[in-house]
Amino acid sequence: MGPLRWAGLLLGFAADRLLGDPRRFHPVAGFGRAAGRLETSLYDDSRLRGVAFTAVLVGGATVTGLAAERATRTRPLAHTLLTATATWAVLGGRSLEREATAVGDLLGTDLPAARQRLTHLVGRATAHLDETEVARAVVESVAENTSDAVVAPLVLGGLLGIPGLLGYRAANTLDAMVGHRSERYRSFGWASARLDDLLNLPGARVAASLATLLGEDRTGALRAWRRDAARHPSPNAGPVEAAFAGALGIRLGGANTYGADVEHRPVLGDGAAPRPADIARANDLARRAGRGALVVSLLLSRAPRRQRRRAARRR
Repeated sequence: MGPLRWAGLLLGFAADRLLGDPRRFHPVAGFGRAAGRLETSLYDDSRLRGVAFTAVLVGGATVTGLAAERATRTRPLAHTLLTATATWAVLGGRSLEREATAVGDLLGTDLPAARQRLTHLVGRATAHLDETEVARAVVESVAENTSDAVVAPLVLGGLLGIPGLLGYRAANTLDAMVGHRSERYRSFGWASARLDDLLNLPGARVAASLATLLGEDRTGALRAWRRDAARHPSPNAGPVEAAFAGALGIRLGGANTYGADVEHRPVLGDGAAPRPADIARANDLARRAGRGALVVSLLLSRAPRRQRRRAARRR
């Protein structure tokens, strides 16, 4: 009896939905601290240094995953439990939903508190946003992070197992830390940002497809994806945010302020500007997309076994 990757993915997904992120000793937080220490010793305004930084950390996480896979290859229970633990550690769907819901609940009673809570979800300035802009920021974050923190890791976990899960989360964490285009990280963070873009390419397309298939307005989602996604500055956030906008019948995009910089994001979708009530609708669509991604992941995890059986029959 070989490794049960599919069972580990299923258990890890269930743990994320039931428990959310670990409150203490989160392994991703520990990885972030280690990355911060390495940055302190390795940093220079150089792409080459950034490549080395990314290679050491993402390579280390991937090699750790490969070692875990090999050590448990003939121990199905241990392999299942390790895969489940890795899946739970890298997924963030339940915590994303909790944060989005918290902002939505505050919008009806305390706008300043909602603006402050929104900082848990987005990097843009929030102090002067009105209700509509807060709701837009939440829906955009739910869309993008459903892809980044749920669909993409499940797809790579189904394809590659523990190495895929850990390597993906390492790259995604580094992108959040150093991948933004500030003066400090314009060169040093280049490799982390580009690697995260590359690893997210399949997951973002799966996420946009699931939002289209499982959303309230399939035609609107497909139209917005095909027409608007390419205008977004991110090759991965664009398809997902556009599909969410079309599926929900709302309009996303607009001016986002990051420190002294203002970015004018393209309009995605044809509907009205988001309202506070649309946050719950976005969460519902994200849950459906997450369950769809789990099915895709389970199918991908079974494919290598089917191929081995076909090969054995041909011998």
